[in-house]
Amino acid sequence: MASPRIALERVRKAYGSYVALDDVSLDVRPGEFLTLLGPSGSGKTTLLMAIAGFVRPEAGAIRIGDVDITRLPVNKRNIGIVFQNYALFPHMSVLGNVEYPLLLRRRPRAEARERARAALARAQLAGYETRDIAALSGGQRQRVALARAVVFEPRVLLMDEPLSALDKNLREQMQFEIRKLQQELGITTIYVTHDQREALTMSDRIAVMNAGRIEQLDAPQPIYQRPTSRFVAEFMGESNIIPAALVEPFGSPPPFVGTLVIRAENLALEREAAGGDGVAINGRVAAHAFRGESWHLRLTVAGERDLLLSIPSGKSLDCTGIQAGQRVTAYAAARHIHRLDDGPQP
Repeated sequence: MASPRIALERVRKAYGSYVALDDVSLDVRPGEFLTLLGPSGSGKTTLLMAIAGFVRPEAGAIRIGDVDITRLPVNKRNIGIVFQNYALFPHMSVLGNVEYPLLLRRRPRAEARERARAALARAQLAGYETRDIAALSGGQRQRVALARAVVFEPRVLLMDEPLSALDKNLREQMQFEIRKLQQELGITTIYVTHDQREALTMSDRIAVMNAGRIEQLDAPQPIYQRPTSRFVAEFMGESNIIPAALVEPFGSPPPFVGTLVIRAENLALEREAAGGDGVAINGRVAAHAFRGESWHLRLTVAGERDLLLSIPSGKSLDCTGIQAGQRVTAYAAARHIHRLDDGPQP
């Protein structure tokens, strides 16, 4: 069965005076991997649970393909779900966990077992069928949960921060494995995370959420490089949001007005690194630290504003001699400067 489009139209959910979803509309393309990204309380998990059927919105409509599922029971939606805590059955073996959704749908046991074994092989768990859940590592449990979510060939896959309990290296490995599996299956997927790097790595598009609304919906690169609001600019990576009056243009850059966004990694301490057209920003070193792959500097500009720099340790000026209180000049190329649409901010 072909993967469907998912459409949400003005979905609203409130808990008393707290509005968790504020007239959210969203169109997820067939076979797309879309990530809901935002801080705690932004509404991303509530939105996911509304699609799954565990949250009933007060207004709006949710459609999968041509079917309105807004009031449809959870077990009628044909959706695979991977929860944050995996929700595996500890009294069942690995194989028992994965074949359970098929048995629940009254598939013959022999068929359920064969399909469960195939799903485990796809999740790189062939040979683990008889293991107890308690004997598995965090990454292995995550793979079992993923195999169980796709074994009955759902039309849609929902994932709620499935990698949050894993260590950094395993988490990064699993990001690529999940994305590869999703592409192989061609399944329409909505993924929830608060981790910006995870969203940028895995997604076709990202919906950045704030206070129950979608602030920006776009592909990863535009979301990161061309944020449309102050919130998105501040939430995605290390950004400097400064008035254009604080920068000193050199070369022949376009005019800079209003509020500018300059990423920390796009600033350098040598003018040559910024090319022929760019800006200079004068400041005083407030703090600096070595992070291994980079130096992190915080400058005080105009006596009050902070300017963050992230300078690659192997490709730039050696920062070991920099001292707190020292006056320095930071440079950025014109192509790396983005103007916010919301204009100057106090």
